[in-house]
Amino acid sequence: MSQRTVLVVDDEPMIRMVLADALEDEGYLVIEASNVLEAVAVLGNRHVDCLVTDIDMPGGLNGLDLVKFVRGFDAGMTVVVASGGRTPNDVDFPKSCQFVPKPYRLEAIIESLGTNTDQVLSRGAC
Repeated sequence: MSQRTVLVVDDEPMIRMVLADALEDEGYLVIEASNVLEAVAVLGNRHVDCLVTDIDMPGGLNGLDLVKFVRGFDAGMTVVVASGGRTPNDVDFPKSCQFVPKPYRLEAIIESLGTNTDQVLSRGAC
């Protein structure tokens, strides 16, 4: 089985780094971005199987904007959305995503990606 690529998008460098390390330990190839525009640039140049994004980030675009962008070209990509200040009830949360509240256990993100891996393994995504 080939290595799966996860794009981690969070404006907090320590959160990104710790999550990236944990996902790499689980065998994922991890690409990091600190905001939505960086993430869009990555998505334009690299194949990504899974997305893990925070909702609130500086700039004019947030993680939910990124999810809408991703859904425009890959409706089946595994997406995990995290937030410490919002819940799915607070925002127009995409039904096709998993939500993990911050602060989260790293295992919660890994389990979210693993659950979807089992469900869509035949598609070749996470």
